[in-house]
Amino acid sequence: MKTVLVTGATRGIGLEMAKQLAKKGHFVYLGSRNAEKGEEVVKGLKAEGFTNIEALTLDVTNAEIIAKAKARVEKEKGKLDILINNAGILGGMEQDAQNTSLSIIKEVFETNLFGVISVTQAFLPLLKKSESPRITNVTSGLASLTLHSDSSWKYYQVKGAAYGPSKSALNAYTIVLAYELKDTSFKVNAIDPGYTSTEFNHNSGPLSPEASAAFVIKHTDTGADAPTGHYFSHDITDGTEISPW
Repeated sequence: MKTVLVTGATRGIGLEMAKQLAKKGHFVYLGSRNAEKGEEVVKGLKAEGFTNIEALTLDVTNAEIIAKAKARVEKEKGKLDILINNAGILGGMEQDAQNTSLSIIKEVFETNLFGVISVTQAFLPLLKKSESPRITNVTSGLASLTLHSDSSWKYYQVKGAAYGPSKSALNAYTIVLAYELKDTSFKVNAIDPGYTSTEFNHNSGPLSPEASAAFVIKHTDTGADAPTGHYFSHDITDGTEISPW
């Protein structure tokens, strides 16, 4: 049984990933910034028959809480096999480069980039104890510099100064980390689940949380011959997979 941590997993794609991974027989820590919310969600999951999911209080912007979470996983499981950095914030809908306050941009980067780095660095010692460690950084098509430079792209006009750039920086971090771990059994990838209908975007996306979660898991829970340092994106128009950095 693999041990998995999914951050930001009390709703949407994160919650669906936790459920699907548990159904595969893995033990899943459901990361939640709010302890009460996490316990409430897990209570509901256990009522549905899930016995291998536990809530883990984890605010990715709080070093002390991250350390406590790592200590608990180490005490209970001794290692971590899969880390899915899913926690993220949008920072509001209006993010023009000329007027968006620096405080908002910093807040978004604090969660979407620095939070991922903090959690990853904290849990690396436990991941290194796994025979097949996996790190997935959940990204977005809005991070793609290639697509944002293509005027024919469906979402070419959907630009912002905070969310997209925070994910672009996350992609860059993913490449560096994957390179540093390339001679090990680690697989480190950035995965875009696609434009999904969740509370995060006011349920405006065309894809379902179930399908998007399955896409992320497909490229996360992989074998020894799987690639590392890649960007997998779910093409929204026809369901094919594209990799536009």
